[in-house]
Amino acid sequence: MQFVRPYRWKVWAALAALLMTAGLTLSVGQGVRLLIDQGFSQRSLHDLNDAIGFILAVTICIAVGTFFRFYLVSSVGERVSADIRLAVFNHVITLHPSHFETHGSGDIMSRITTDTTLLQSIIGSSFSMAMRSALMCLGAIVMLFATNVKLTLIVLTSVPFILVPILVYGRKVRALSRQSQDSMADVGSYAGEAIEHIKTVQSFNREAQESHSFSIEVERAYEIGRQRVKQRAILISGVIVIVFGAISGMLWVGGSDVIRGEIIPGELGAFVFYAIMVASSTATISEVFGELQRAAGATERLLEILHVKSEIVAPNTSQSTTELSAEVCFHQLSFYYPSRPDIPTIDRLNLTAKEGKVLALVGPSGAGKTTLFELLLRFYDPSQGRVTLGGQDIRQFDPKELRNKMALVPQQPALFSHDVMHNIRYGNPDASDEEVIAAAKQAHAHEFISNLPQGYQSHLGEKGVRLSGGQRQRIAIARAILKDPMILLLDEATSALDSESEYHVQQALEALMKHRTTIIIAHRLSTIQHADQIAVLDKGQLVDVGDHHGLLSRCELYQRLVELQFKQKGV
Repeated sequence: MQFVRPYRWKVWAALAALLMTAGLTLSVGQGVRLLIDQGFSQRSLHDLNDAIGFILAVTICIAVGTFFRFYLVSSVGERVSADIRLAVFNHVITLHPSHFETHGSGDIMSRITTDTTLLQSIIGSSFSMAMRSALMCLGAIVMLFATNVKLTLIVLTSVPFILVPILVYGRKVRALSRQSQDSMADVGSYAGEAIEHIKTVQSFNREAQESHSFSIEVERAYEIGRQRVKQRAILISGVIVIVFGAISGMLWVGGSDVIRGEIIPGELGAFVFYAIMVASSTATISEVFGELQRAAGATERLLEILHVKSEIVAPNTSQSTTELSAEVCFHQLSFYYPSRPDIPTIDRLNLTAKEGKVLALVGPSGAGKTTLFELLLRFYDPSQGRVTLGGQDIRQFDPKELRNKMALVPQQPALFSHDVMHNIRYGNPDASDEEVIAAAKQAHAHEFISNLPQGYQSHLGEKGVRLSGGQRQRIAIARAILKDPMILLLDEATSALDSESEYHVQQALEALMKHRTTIIIAHRLSTIQHADQIAVLDKGQLVDVGDHHGLLSRCELYQRLVELQFKQKGV
Protein backbone atom coordinates (compact mmCIF):
# COMPACT_ATOMS: atom_id res chain seq x y z
CA MET A 1 0.00 0.00 0.00
CA GLN A 2 2.85 2.41 0.69
CA PHE A 3 3.94 2.03 -2.95
CA VAL A 4 0.38 2.38 -4.31
CA ARG A 5 -0.46 5.44 -2.16
CA PRO A 6 1.40 8.04 -4.33
CA TYR A 7 -0.82 7.06 -7.28
CA ARG A 8 -4.11 6.88 -5.36
CA TRP A 9 -5.83 9.32 -7.73
CA LYS A 10 -5.33 6.82 -10.56
CA VAL A 11 -6.68 4.06 -8.33
CA TRP A 12 -9.76 6.15 -7.43
CA ALA A 13 -10.32 6.93 -11.11
CA ALA A 14 -10.05 3.22 -11.92
CA LEU A 15 -12.53 2.41 -9.15
CA ALA A 16 -14.95 5.00 -10.54
CA ALA A 17 -14.65 3.42 -13.99
CA LEU A 18 -15.13 0.01 -12.37
CA LEU A 19 -18.30 1.11 -10.56
CA MET A 20 -19.66 2.59 -13.78
CA THR A 21 -18.98 -0.52 -15.87
CA ALA A 22 -20.32 -2.80 -13.13
CA GLY A 23 -23.56 -0.84 -12.89
CA LEU A 24 -23.96 -0.79 -16.67
CA THR A 25 -23.23 -4.53 -16.94
CA LEU A 26 -25.83 -5.27 -14.31
CA SER A 27 -28.36 -3.16 -16.21
CA VAL A 28 -27.96 -5.52 -19.19
CA GLY A 29 -30.04 -8.02 -17.17
CA GLN A 30 -32.98 -5.63 -17.36
CA GLY A 31 -32.44 -5.42 -21.10
CA VAL A 32 -32.67 -9.21 -21.25
CA ARG A 33 -35.91 -9.02 -19.25
CA LEU A 34 -37.38 -6.47 -21.65
CA LEU A 35 -36.18 -8.50 -24.60
CA ILE A 36 -38.04 -11.61 -23.41
CA ASP A 37 -41.21 -10.04 -21.96
CA GLN A 38 -41.82 -7.24 -24.47
CA GLY A 39 -39.86 -8.34 -27.53
CA PHE A 40 -40.46 -12.09 -27.70
CA SER A 41 -43.62 -12.53 -25.67
CA GLN A 42 -45.48 -9.52 -27.15
CA ARG A 43 -44.04 -10.22 -30.62
CA SER A 44 -43.41 -6.46 -30.95
CA LEU A 45 -40.66 -5.50 -33.41
CA HIS A 46 -40.52 -1.97 -31.98
CA ASP A 47 -40.00 -3.25 -28.44
CA LEU A 48 -37.40 -5.70 -29.73
CA ASN A 49 -35.50 -2.83 -31.42
CA ASP A 50 -35.64 -0.78 -28.21
CA ALA A 51 -34.31 -3.69 -26.12
CA ILE A 52 -31.46 -4.43 -28.56
CA GLY A 53 -30.61 -0.71 -28.85
CA PHE A 54 -30.47 -0.44 -25.06
CA ILE A 55 -28.13 -3.43 -24.83
CA LEU A 56 -25.82 -2.05 -27.58
CA ALA A 57 -25.66 1.42 -25.99
CA VAL A 58 -24.83 -0.09 -22.62
CA THR A 59 -22.18 -2.30 -24.26
CA ILE A 60 -20.41 0.71 -25.83
CA CYS A 61 -20.39 2.53 -22.47
CA ILE A 62 -19.03 -0.63 -20.79
CA ALA A 63 -16.22 -0.82 -23.38
CA VAL A 64 -15.20 2.80 -22.75
CA GLY A 65 -15.27 2.33 -18.98
CA THR A 66 -13.30 -0.92 -19.26
CA PHE A 67 -10.63 0.84 -21.33
CA PHE A 68 -10.03 3.45 -18.62
CA ARG A 69 -10.21 0.89 -15.81
CA PHE A 70 -7.73 -1.45 -17.45
CA TYR A 71 -5.35 1.33 -18.55
CA LEU A 72 -5.30 3.06 -15.16
CA VAL A 73 -4.85 -0.11 -13.10
CA SER A 74 -2.22 -1.55 -15.48
CA SER A 75 -0.23 1.69 -15.52
CA VAL A 76 -0.29 1.74 -11.70
CA GLY A 77 0.94 -1.87 -11.74
CA GLU A 78 3.84 -0.93 -14.03
CA ARG A 79 4.72 2.11 -11.92
CA VAL A 80 4.48 0.33 -8.56
CA SER A 81 6.59 -2.63 -9.69
CA ALA A 82 9.25 -0.20 -10.99
CA ASP A 83 9.19 1.69 -7.67
CA ILE A 84 9.49 -1.55 -5.67
CA ARG A 85 12.35 -2.76 -7.87
CA LEU A 86 14.16 0.56 -7.35
CA ALA A 87 13.48 0.57 -3.60
CA VAL A 88 14.79 -2.98 -3.18
CA PHE A 89 17.94 -2.25 -5.20
CA ASN A 90 18.59 1.03 -3.38
CA HIS A 91 18.23 -0.80 -0.07
CA VAL A 92 20.36 -3.79 -1.11
CA ILE A 93 23.38 -1.68 -2.06
CA THR A 94 23.43 -0.16 1.43
CA LEU A 95 23.32 -3.49 3.28
CA HIS A 96 26.08 -4.78 5.50
CA PRO A 97 28.48 -7.14 3.60
CA SER A 98 27.74 -10.00 6.01
CA HIS A 99 24.24 -10.18 4.53
CA PHE A 100 25.76 -11.34 1.25
CA GLU A 101 27.69 -14.11 3.00
CA THR A 102 24.38 -15.88 3.64
CA HIS A 103 22.30 -14.60 0.69
CA GLY A 104 23.59 -15.28 -2.81
CA SER A 105 23.50 -12.61 -5.50
CA GLY A 106 21.34 -14.89 -7.67
CA ASP A 107 18.63 -15.03 -5.00
CA ILE A 108 18.68 -11.25 -4.58
CA MET A 109 18.55 -10.70 -8.35
CA SER A 110 15.59 -13.09 -8.58
CA ARG A 111 13.72 -10.99 -6.04
CA ILE A 112 14.51 -7.74 -7.85
CA THR A 113 13.56 -9.05 -11.30
CA THR A 114 11.26 -12.12 -11.17
CA ASP A 115 9.28 -11.20 -8.04
CA THR A 116 8.69 -7.59 -9.09
CA THR A 117 7.67 -8.72 -12.60
CA LEU A 118 5.16 -11.10 -11.01
CA LEU A 119 3.77 -8.26 -8.90
CA GLN A 120 3.59 -6.06 -12.00
CA SER A 121 1.44 -8.66 -13.76
CA ILE A 122 -0.80 -9.24 -10.77
CA ILE A 123 -1.35 -5.60 -9.81
CA GLY A 124 -1.95 -4.60 -13.42
CA SER A 125 -4.15 -7.54 -14.43
CA SER A 126 -5.16 -10.10 -11.83
CA PHE A 127 -5.94 -7.59 -9.07
CA SER A 128 -8.07 -5.58 -11.49
CA MET A 129 -9.97 -8.75 -12.47
CA ALA A 130 -10.44 -9.64 -8.81
CA MET A 131 -11.90 -6.20 -7.98
CA ARG A 132 -14.16 -6.30 -11.02
CA SER A 133 -15.37 -9.84 -10.30
CA ALA A 134 -15.97 -9.13 -6.60
CA LEU A 135 -18.01 -6.02 -7.39
CA MET A 136 -19.97 -7.78 -10.13
CA CYS A 137 -20.64 -10.71 -7.82
CA LEU A 138 -22.00 -8.45 -5.04
CA GLY A 139 -24.06 -6.38 -7.48
CA ALA A 140 -25.47 -9.48 -9.16
CA ILE A 141 -26.46 -10.97 -5.77
CA VAL A 142 -28.33 -7.74 -4.92
CA MET A 143 -30.12 -7.92 -8.29
CA LEU A 144 -30.92 -11.60 -7.68
CA PHE A 145 -32.70 -10.70 -4.43
CA ALA A 146 -34.54 -7.90 -6.22
CA THR A 147 -35.64 -10.30 -8.94
CA ASN A 148 -36.64 -13.42 -6.95
CA VAL A 149 -35.85 -14.12 -3.29
CA LYS A 150 -36.68 -17.85 -3.33
CA LEU A 151 -34.37 -18.63 -6.27
CA THR A 152 -31.63 -16.45 -4.77
CA LEU A 153 -31.62 -18.43 -1.53
CA ILE A 154 -31.19 -21.63 -3.57
CA VAL A 155 -28.08 -20.14 -5.26
CA LEU A 156 -26.62 -18.82 -1.99
CA THR A 157 -26.75 -22.24 -0.33
CA SER A 158 -23.63 -23.04 -2.38
CA VAL A 159 -21.61 -20.14 -0.89
CA PRO A 160 -20.20 -22.05 2.15
CA PHE A 161 -19.15 -24.89 -0.16
CA ILE A 162 -17.28 -22.34 -2.32
CA LEU A 163 -15.51 -20.57 0.57
CA VAL A 164 -14.11 -23.77 2.10
CA PRO A 165 -11.99 -24.83 -0.92
CA ILE A 166 -10.88 -21.24 -1.52
CA LEU A 167 -9.59 -20.94 2.06
CA VAL A 168 -8.10 -24.44 2.31
CA TYR A 169 -6.46 -24.62 -1.09
CA GLY A 170 -5.58 -20.91 -1.04
CA ARG A 171 -3.19 -21.49 1.88
CA LYS A 172 -1.57 -24.41 0.06
CA VAL A 173 -1.19 -22.34 -3.11
CA ARG A 174 0.43 -19.50 -1.14
CA ALA A 175 2.98 -21.81 0.51
CA LEU A 176 3.78 -23.51 -2.79
CA SER A 177 4.06 -20.11 -4.52
CA ARG A 178 6.72 -19.06 -2.03
CA GLN A 179 8.59 -22.33 -2.57
CA SER A 180 8.26 -21.91 -6.34
CA GLN A 181 9.78 -18.42 -6.23
CA ASP A 182 12.64 -19.68 -4.03
CA SER A 183 13.32 -22.63 -6.34
CA MET A 184 13.38 -20.36 -9.41
CA ALA A 185 15.90 -18.16 -7.60
CA ASP A 186 18.08 -21.25 -7.05
CA VAL A 187 17.84 -22.09 -10.75
CA GLY A 188 18.92 -18.56 -11.68
CA SER A 189 21.78 -18.60 -9.16
CA TYR A 190 23.11 -21.93 -10.43
CA ALA A 191 22.94 -20.87 -14.08
CA GLY A 192 24.55 -17.49 -13.33
CA GLU A 193 27.43 -19.09 -11.44
CA ALA A 194 28.13 -21.63 -14.22
CA ILE A 195 28.07 -18.92 -16.89
CA GLU A 196 30.24 -16.60 -14.80
CA HIS A 197 32.90 -19.32 -14.50
CA ILE A 198 32.44 -20.69 -18.04
CA LYS A 199 36.16 -20.86 -18.74
CA THR A 200 36.72 -22.99 -15.63
CA VAL A 201 33.77 -25.24 -16.54
CA GLN A 202 35.09 -25.80 -20.06
CA SER A 203 38.76 -26.16 -19.10
CA PHE A 204 37.83 -29.03 -16.75
CA ASN A 205 35.38 -30.51 -19.29
CA ARG A 206 32.56 -30.28 -16.77
CA GLU A 207 29.82 -29.25 -19.23
CA ALA A 208 27.94 -32.56 -18.94
CA GLN A 209 28.09 -32.56 -15.12
CA GLU A 210 26.97 -28.94 -14.91
CA SER A 211 24.14 -29.67 -17.34
CA HIS A 212 23.05 -32.65 -15.22
CA SER A 213 23.20 -30.63 -11.98
CA PHE A 214 21.26 -27.79 -13.59
CA SER A 215 18.60 -30.23 -14.84
CA ILE A 216 18.13 -31.42 -11.23
CA GLU A 217 17.53 -27.82 -10.11
CA VAL A 218 15.12 -27.23 -13.02
CA GLU A 219 13.20 -30.46 -12.30
CA ARG A 220 12.89 -29.51 -8.62
CA ALA A 221 11.48 -26.11 -9.59
CA TYR A 222 9.15 -27.81 -12.09
CA GLU A 223 7.85 -30.26 -9.49
CA ILE A 224 7.03 -27.44 -7.04
CA GLY A 225 5.38 -25.50 -9.87
CA ARG A 226 3.38 -28.59 -10.88
CA GLN A 227 2.12 -29.03 -7.34
CA ARG A 228 1.11 -25.36 -7.22
CA VAL A 229 -0.75 -25.61 -10.54
CA LYS A 230 -2.44 -28.84 -9.36
CA GLN A 231 -3.77 -27.14 -6.22
CA ARG A 232 -5.03 -24.20 -8.27
CA ALA A 233 -6.70 -26.56 -10.77
CA ILE A 234 -8.48 -28.41 -7.95
CA LEU A 235 -9.62 -25.08 -6.50
CA ILE A 236 -10.95 -23.71 -9.81
CA SER A 237 -12.68 -26.91 -10.94
CA GLY A 238 -14.25 -27.45 -7.51
CA VAL A 239 -15.71 -23.93 -7.47
CA ILE A 240 -17.06 -24.32 -11.01
CA VAL A 241 -18.83 -27.61 -10.14
CA ILE A 242 -20.38 -26.16 -6.98
CA VAL A 243 -21.50 -22.88 -8.58
CA PHE A 244 -22.95 -24.31 -11.75
CA GLY A 245 -24.53 -27.15 -9.76
CA ALA A 246 -26.35 -24.50 -7.73
CA ILE A 247 -27.40 -22.74 -10.94
CA SER A 248 -28.70 -26.01 -12.37
CA GLY A 249 -30.78 -26.53 -9.23
CA MET A 250 -32.08 -22.97 -9.51
CA LEU A 251 -32.98 -23.48 -13.18
CA TRP A 252 -34.99 -26.60 -12.33
CA VAL A 253 -36.94 -24.80 -9.62
CA GLY A 254 -37.35 -21.63 -11.71
CA GLY A 255 -38.37 -23.58 -14.82
CA SER A 256 -40.98 -25.44 -12.79
CA ASP A 257 -42.33 -22.09 -11.51
CA VAL A 258 -42.56 -20.71 -15.08
CA ILE A 259 -44.42 -23.83 -16.25
CA ARG A 260 -46.84 -23.48 -13.33
CA GLY A 261 -47.25 -19.77 -14.13
CA GLU A 262 -45.90 -18.57 -10.79
CA ILE A 263 -43.24 -16.33 -12.43
CA ILE A 264 -42.99 -14.78 -15.90
CA PRO A 265 -40.31 -15.91 -18.41
CA GLY A 266 -38.56 -12.50 -18.44
CA GLU A 267 -38.07 -12.67 -14.69
CA LEU A 268 -36.44 -16.09 -15.02
CA GLY A 269 -34.30 -14.87 -17.96
CA ALA A 270 -33.00 -11.89 -15.96
CA PHE A 271 -32.45 -14.15 -12.97
CA VAL A 272 -30.43 -16.62 -15.09
CA PHE A 273 -28.37 -13.70 -16.44
CA TYR A 274 -27.50 -12.51 -12.92
CA ALA A 275 -26.91 -16.04 -11.68
CA ILE A 276 -24.43 -16.67 -14.52
CA MET A 277 -22.73 -13.39 -13.63
CA VAL A 278 -22.39 -14.57 -10.04
CA ALA A 279 -21.06 -17.92 -11.22
CA SER A 280 -18.54 -16.49 -13.69
CA SER A 281 -17.40 -13.85 -11.19
CA THR A 282 -16.93 -16.48 -8.50
CA ALA A 283 -14.99 -18.71 -10.91
CA THR A 284 -12.80 -15.74 -11.88
CA ILE A 285 -12.18 -14.87 -8.22
CA SER A 286 -11.20 -18.46 -7.43
CA GLU A 287 -8.81 -18.46 -10.39
CA VAL A 288 -7.35 -15.04 -9.59
CA PHE A 289 -7.13 -15.98 -5.90
CA GLY A 290 -4.28 -18.34 -6.79
CA GLU A 291 -2.48 -15.49 -8.57
CA LEU A 292 -2.99 -13.24 -5.55
CA GLN A 293 -1.45 -15.96 -3.37
CA ARG A 294 1.57 -15.98 -5.70
CA ALA A 295 1.74 -12.20 -5.26
CA ALA A 296 1.66 -12.68 -1.50
CA GLY A 297 4.60 -15.09 -1.73
CA ALA A 298 6.55 -12.66 -3.94
CA THR A 299 5.71 -9.76 -1.63
CA GLU A 300 6.99 -11.68 1.41
CA ARG A 301 10.32 -12.25 -0.36
CA LEU A 302 10.62 -8.57 -1.30
CA LEU A 303 9.64 -7.30 2.14
CA GLU A 304 12.21 -9.62 3.72
CA ILE A 305 14.92 -7.65 1.93
CA LEU A 306 13.36 -4.25 2.64
CA HIS A 307 13.15 -5.11 6.36
CA VAL A 308 16.81 -6.11 6.64
CA LYS A 309 18.66 -3.46 8.63
CA SER A 310 22.27 -2.66 7.84
CA GLU A 311 24.61 -3.04 10.80
CA ILE A 312 26.82 -0.23 9.47
CA VAL A 313 24.95 3.04 9.91
CA ALA A 314 25.92 6.67 10.32
CA PRO A 315 25.77 8.02 13.90
CA ASN A 316 23.03 10.51 14.75
CA THR A 317 25.63 13.29 14.96
CA SER A 318 28.59 12.41 12.78
CA GLN A 319 31.92 14.22 13.00
CA SER A 320 33.56 15.87 10.02
CA THR A 321 36.71 14.36 8.49
CA THR A 322 37.83 17.65 6.93
CA GLU A 323 40.48 18.71 9.46
CA LEU A 324 41.63 15.25 10.52
CA SER A 325 45.15 14.00 10.11
CA ALA A 326 45.63 10.88 7.96
CA GLU A 327 47.04 8.73 10.76
CA VAL A 328 45.37 5.32 11.08
CA CYS A 329 45.56 3.31 14.30
CA PHE A 330 44.27 -0.14 15.24
CA HIS A 331 43.84 -0.34 19.05
CA GLN A 332 43.49 -3.78 20.72
CA LEU A 333 41.60 -4.86 17.65
CA SER A 334 39.76 -8.21 17.51
CA PHE A 335 37.33 -9.32 14.84
CA TYR A 336 35.24 -12.41 14.05
CA TYR A 337 33.43 -12.76 10.72
CA PRO A 338 29.68 -13.38 11.20
CA SER A 339 29.97 -16.61 9.19
CA ARG A 340 32.88 -17.80 11.41
CA PRO A 341 31.99 -16.55 14.91
CA ASP A 342 34.34 -18.95 16.73
CA ILE A 343 37.56 -18.18 14.86
CA PRO A 344 39.23 -14.76 15.38
CA THR A 345 40.42 -13.27 12.08
CA ILE A 346 42.11 -10.42 13.98
CA ASP A 347 43.26 -11.04 17.56
CA ARG A 348 44.18 -8.15 19.92
CA LEU A 349 46.16 -6.26 17.27
CA ASN A 350 47.83 -2.88 17.86
CA LEU A 351 49.26 -1.12 14.81
CA THR A 352 49.72 2.44 13.54
CA ALA A 353 50.03 3.77 9.99
CA LYS A 354 51.64 7.19 10.34
CA GLU A 355 50.46 10.16 8.34
CA GLY A 356 52.21 10.51 4.98
CA LYS A 357 54.07 7.20 5.44
CA VAL A 358 53.83 3.81 3.77
CA LEU A 359 52.87 0.79 5.86
CA ALA A 360 53.19 -2.65 4.24
CA LEU A 361 51.27 -5.64 5.57
CA VAL A 362 52.88 -9.02 4.93
CA GLY A 363 52.13 -12.53 6.07
CA PRO A 364 50.77 -15.86 4.88
CA SER A 365 47.23 -16.28 3.54
CA GLY A 366 44.63 -15.95 6.29
CA ALA A 367 46.81 -13.65 8.37
CA GLY A 368 44.08 -10.97 8.39
CA LYS A 369 45.60 -8.44 6.00
CA THR A 370 42.52 -7.90 3.82
CA THR A 371 40.30 -7.88 6.92
CA LEU A 372 42.14 -4.78 8.18
CA PHE A 373 41.18 -3.01 4.95
CA GLU A 374 37.55 -4.05 5.38
CA LEU A 375 37.52 -2.78 8.97
CA LEU A 376 39.16 0.49 7.95
CA LEU A 377 36.57 1.00 5.19
CA ARG A 378 33.88 0.13 7.75
CA PHE A 379 32.47 -2.77 5.79
CA TYR A 380 32.47 -4.36 9.26
CA ASP A 381 32.83 -3.01 12.78
CA PRO A 382 35.37 -4.53 15.21
CA SER A 383 34.21 -7.21 17.62
CA GLN A 384 36.53 -5.60 20.22
CA GLY A 385 38.84 -2.60 20.22
CA ARG A 386 38.64 0.27 17.76
CA VAL A 387 39.99 1.72 14.53
CA THR A 388 40.85 5.43 14.61
CA LEU A 389 41.50 8.06 11.96
CA GLY A 390 43.29 11.14 13.24
CA GLY A 391 42.71 9.90 16.78
CA GLN A 392 38.92 9.64 16.33
CA ASP A 393 37.02 6.33 16.29
CA ILE A 394 35.85 5.82 12.70
CA ARG A 395 32.40 4.78 14.01
CA GLN A 396 31.86 8.48 14.79
CA PHE A 397 31.98 9.33 11.07
CA ASP A 398 29.38 8.89 8.37
CA PRO A 399 30.56 5.80 6.42
CA LYS A 400 30.13 7.67 3.11
CA GLU A 401 32.31 10.57 4.27
CA LEU A 402 34.89 8.16 5.70
CA ARG A 403 35.14 6.13 2.48
CA ASN A 404 35.37 9.33 0.49
CA LYS A 405 38.79 9.87 2.08
CA MET A 406 40.11 6.51 0.90
CA ALA A 407 40.81 4.76 -2.40
CA LEU A 408 41.13 1.01 -2.68
CA VAL A 409 42.99 -0.81 -5.45
CA PRO A 410 42.10 -4.50 -4.90
CA GLN A 411 44.01 -7.55 -6.06
CA GLN A 412 41.13 -8.44 -8.39
CA PRO A 413 39.86 -5.04 -9.60
CA ALA A 414 36.11 -4.67 -10.04
CA LEU A 415 35.29 -3.31 -13.49
CA PHE A 416 31.81 -2.69 -14.85
CA SER A 417 30.41 -3.69 -18.24
CA HIS A 418 30.55 -0.08 -19.38
CA ASP A 419 33.15 1.94 -21.26
CA VAL A 420 36.64 2.86 -20.06
CA MET A 421 35.67 6.44 -19.27
CA HIS A 422 32.88 5.29 -16.94
CA ASN A 423 35.15 2.81 -15.14
CA ILE A 424 37.91 5.33 -14.44
CA ARG A 425 35.45 8.10 -13.60
CA TYR A 426 33.96 5.81 -10.95
CA GLY A 427 36.64 7.26 -8.67
CA ASN A 428 35.33 10.79 -9.19
CA PRO A 429 31.99 11.18 -11.03
CA ASP A 430 32.53 14.93 -11.43
CA ALA A 431 35.89 14.61 -13.19
CA SER A 432 36.22 16.00 -16.70
CA ASP A 433 37.36 13.92 -19.67
CA GLU A 434 40.75 15.62 -19.52
CA GLU A 435 41.19 14.66 -15.85
CA VAL A 436 40.24 11.04 -16.64
CA ILE A 437 42.83 10.90 -19.43
CA ALA A 438 45.47 12.49 -17.18
CA ALA A 439 44.82 9.84 -14.50
CA ALA A 440 45.10 7.10 -17.13
CA LYS A 441 48.45 8.51 -18.27
CA GLN A 442 49.73 8.54 -14.69
CA ALA A 443 48.71 4.90 -14.34
CA HIS A 444 50.42 4.10 -17.67
CA ALA A 445 47.07 2.99 -19.10
CA HIS A 446 46.60 5.65 -21.78
CA GLU A 447 48.57 3.81 -24.46
CA PHE A 448 46.63 0.54 -24.39
CA ILE A 449 43.31 2.42 -23.97
CA SER A 450 44.06 4.45 -27.10
CA ASN A 451 44.63 1.21 -29.01
CA LEU A 452 41.18 -0.15 -28.09
CA PRO A 453 38.58 -0.06 -30.92
CA GLN A 454 36.72 2.99 -29.57
CA GLY A 455 39.42 4.26 -27.24
CA TYR A 456 37.99 5.60 -23.98
CA GLN A 457 34.46 4.81 -25.23
CA SER A 458 35.28 1.09 -25.61
CA HIS A 459 33.02 -1.20 -23.60
CA LEU A 460 34.96 -3.64 -21.43
CA GLY A 461 32.43 -6.49 -21.19
CA GLU A 462 31.27 -8.13 -17.99
CA LYS A 463 33.87 -7.65 -15.22
CA GLY A 464 36.27 -6.18 -17.79
CA VAL A 465 36.63 -9.54 -19.56
CA ARG A 466 37.99 -7.87 -22.72
CA LEU A 467 41.12 -6.67 -20.92
CA SER A 468 44.13 -8.57 -19.64
CA GLY A 469 44.81 -8.80 -15.91
CA GLY A 470 47.50 -6.11 -16.06
CA GLN A 471 45.27 -3.78 -18.04
CA ARG A 472 42.42 -4.19 -15.56
CA GLN A 473 44.84 -3.42 -12.73
CA ARG A 474 45.96 -0.19 -14.37
CA ILE A 475 42.36 0.93 -14.93
CA ALA A 476 41.78 0.41 -11.18
CA ILE A 477 44.94 2.40 -10.36
CA ALA A 478 43.79 5.22 -12.66
CA ARG A 479 40.46 5.22 -10.81
CA ALA A 480 42.28 5.60 -7.47
CA ILE A 481 44.51 8.36 -8.86
CA LEU A 482 41.43 10.25 -10.06
CA LYS A 483 39.83 10.03 -6.61
CA ASP A 484 42.86 11.77 -5.08
CA PRO A 485 42.39 10.19 -1.63
CA MET A 486 43.79 11.02 1.78
CA ILE A 487 44.48 7.33 2.45
CA LEU A 488 45.53 4.87 -0.25
CA LEU A 489 44.84 1.16 0.19
CA LEU A 490 46.72 -1.12 -2.19
CA ASP A 491 45.89 -4.84 -2.10
CA GLU A 492 48.62 -6.42 -4.26
CA ALA A 493 48.09 -3.55 -6.68
CA THR A 494 50.95 -4.55 -8.96
CA SER A 495 50.57 -8.33 -8.72
CA ALA A 496 49.07 -8.71 -12.21
CA LEU A 497 51.63 -6.54 -14.01
CA ASP A 498 54.64 -7.61 -16.02
CA SER A 499 58.04 -6.24 -14.99
CA GLU A 500 58.01 -3.26 -17.36
CA SER A 501 54.45 -2.22 -16.51
CA GLU A 502 55.18 -2.72 -12.81
CA TYR A 503 58.13 -0.35 -13.01
CA HIS A 504 56.06 2.40 -14.64
CA VAL A 505 53.11 1.90 -12.29
CA GLN A 506 55.43 1.95 -9.28
CA GLN A 507 56.66 5.34 -10.44
CA ALA A 508 53.07 6.56 -10.70
CA LEU A 509 52.18 5.11 -7.29
CA GLU A 510 55.22 6.64 -5.62
CA ALA A 511 54.14 10.05 -6.92
CA LEU A 512 50.58 9.37 -5.78
CA MET A 513 51.69 8.20 -2.30
CA LYS A 514 53.51 11.44 -1.49
CA HIS A 515 51.84 13.26 1.42
CA ARG A 516 49.34 10.43 1.79
CA THR A 517 49.02 7.59 4.25
CA THR A 518 49.43 4.39 2.26
CA ILE A 519 48.74 0.87 3.47
CA ILE A 520 49.90 -1.91 1.17
CA ILE A 521 49.14 -5.61 1.26
CA ALA A 522 52.16 -7.09 -0.44
CA HIS A 523 54.10 -10.26 -1.04
CA ARG A 524 56.49 -9.06 -3.73
CA LEU A 525 59.82 -7.81 -2.45
CA SER A 526 59.85 -4.91 -4.93
CA THR A 527 56.73 -3.53 -3.24
CA ILE A 528 57.94 -4.14 0.32
CA GLN A 529 61.38 -2.53 0.12
CA HIS A 530 60.23 1.09 -0.29
CA ALA A 531 57.80 0.93 2.68
CA ASP A 532 58.56 3.09 5.73
CA GLN A 533 57.25 0.31 7.96
CA ILE A 534 56.49 -3.36 7.42
CA ALA A 535 54.04 -5.17 9.72
CA VAL A 536 54.32 -8.97 9.77
CA LEU A 537 51.00 -10.67 10.55
CA ASP A 538 50.16 -14.30 11.25
CA LYS A 539 46.77 -15.76 12.24
CA GLY A 540 45.38 -12.31 12.99
CA GLN A 541 48.20 -11.33 15.35
CA LEU A 542 51.03 -8.85 14.91
CA VAL A 543 54.34 -10.74 14.88
CA ASP A 544 56.75 -7.84 14.34
CA VAL A 545 57.05 -4.31 12.92
CA GLY A 546 60.09 -2.66 11.36
CA ASP A 547 61.87 -1.88 8.11
CA HIS A 548 63.03 -4.46 5.59
CA HIS A 549 66.58 -4.85 6.89
CA GLY A 550 65.60 -4.93 10.55
CA LEU A 551 62.95 -7.61 10.01
CA LEU A 552 65.30 -9.62 7.83
CA SER A 553 67.76 -9.82 10.69
CA ARG A 554 65.34 -10.71 13.51
CA CYS A 555 61.96 -12.00 12.29
CA GLU A 556 61.89 -15.69 11.34
CA LEU A 557 58.50 -15.50 9.59
CA TYR A 558 59.63 -12.53 7.48
CA GLN A 559 62.86 -14.31 6.62
CA ARG A 560 60.87 -17.35 5.50
CA LEU A 561 58.56 -15.24 3.32
CA VAL A 562 61.54 -13.53 1.67
CA GLU A 563 63.32 -16.85 1.09
CA LEU A 564 60.22 -18.32 -0.53
CA GLN A 565 60.01 -15.35 -2.85
CA PHE A 566 63.65 -15.66 -3.85
CA LYS A 567 63.10 -19.36 -4.59
CA GLN A 568 60.10 -18.51 -6.76
CA LYS A 569 62.15 -15.96 -8.64
CA GLY A 570 64.89 -18.51 -9.08
CA VAL A 571 62.38 -20.89 -10.67
